[in-house]
Amino acid sequence: MTLLRIANLSLLILYPVAWFAPLMRAGLLPLFGLSEISVMTGLQSLWASDIFLALVVTIFALFAPYIKTIGLALIHFNLLSPRVEKPLEIMGKLAMADIFLIALYITLTKGIGIGRIEVAWGLYLFTACILASLFISWKTQQFSQKSLN
Repeated sequence: MTLLRIANLSLLILYPVAWFAPLMRAGLLPLFGLSEISVMTGLQSLWASDIFLALVVTIFALFAPYIKTIGLALIHFNLLSPRVEKPLEIMGKLAMADIFLIALYITLTKGIGIGRIEVAWGLYLFTACILASLFISWKTQQFSQKSLN
């Protein structure tokens, strides 16, 4: 359980790094330089153009994974009831939807062939954070079930 606590608490640091890290580099033509796109720069653009979509992405990309991580930390330190694990698991799955959307955008853009997109290290970090959070949640549930039996 100590390893789960450390891994989960490390996500409190890694998520903000992943939000500001470049997810991809995009450009219109191969001759011009590529612009780096992060979760935060993407959200800034969305807030300027589509507030509803920006709100949805903000909830999925920022709030859902971070609240889930804080909730799991509270469970690990016996400050929150293990009954909250199921809603936290659902929040983690909502955060995974973000990764799917980014992958879909990359695939569509590459298929159209108008611009150029390169995946950057931030996408891998963000994906690893979400997958680690899902794994930590799963292991926490296993520990909780063993302690109840």
